[in-house]
Amino acid sequence: MREISLDTETTGLDPMAGHRIVEIGCVEMVNHMATGRVFHRYINPERDMPQEAFAVHGLSEAYLRDFPVFADVAAEFLDFIAADTLVIHNARFDMGFLNAELTKLEYPALDMARTIDTVQMARRKFPGAQANLDALCRRFAIDNTERDLHGALLDARLLAEVYLELIGGRQPGLELAGAKGGQSVIRETRKGRAPRIHAPTPEEEAAHAAFVDTLKEALWKT
Repeated sequence: MREISLDTETTGLDPMAGHRIVEIGCVEMVNHMATGRVFHRYINPERDMPQEAFAVHGLSEAYLRDFPVFADVAAEFLDFIAADTLVIHNARFDMGFLNAELTKLEYPALDMARTIDTVQMARRKFPGAQANLDALCRRFAIDNTERDLHGALLDARLLAEVYLELIGGRQPGLELAGAKGGQSVIRETRKGRAPRIHAPTPEEEAAHAAFVDTLKEALWKT
C-alpha cells in the first residue's frame, strides 16, 4: 500500500485571491513506512511575497525568483503522487492550492476523496486538544527542533511520523511478548502453594459424635 505524505507552502491563504504555491514536499510511504523516496521543489510564484507569509516560511520573492514555475514541475509532481492516497494536514488548504494551479494548466483536479486529513483524525482521537503539527509532535515525542520555520519537506516528514502515531503504528504498549505463528501471547507464571490440611482433629471427631447422639434416627448411625 503506497501513500504520500504531502505539504505545501504558499504566498497566502486563498488561491482565489491570487496566492500561489512556493514549495511542495512529498514523502513516500509503503505499508505505513517511509521508503526514503521524496519529491521536493521550490517554486517561483511569479508574484510578490507578503510579509505575513514570509514570516511563516522565510521564502522571499528574491530567493524564489530563480526556481522553476509550477508549470515546469507539475508533470513530475503528478507522476510522483500517481493515483495513491495523499496524507495531508488540513487537506482542504493544500488541495485547494494544488487544484488551483493544476486547473490553470488544464490538468484534471485532484479528488478530495483520495486524501486522509490528519487534522480531522487528531480531532476525533483527541477532542478538545490542539491539532496543529507542533502540538501533535509534542504529544507523540517526535523531534521537531529543526522546525524554526515551516518547510514543506520537513513538515511532510514530520507528518508521516505523526500519521503513523495516529493510526497506532508506533505504540510499543500494544505489542505482546512471545510471538508464535504470527501471533503474540502473554504468558503468566503462577506460584504454587502447599495443599491445605482437611482431616478433622480428634477433638472435632468427638464433638461430632456427641452431636450425632442427640439426633433421632441419624443417618450417620445406620
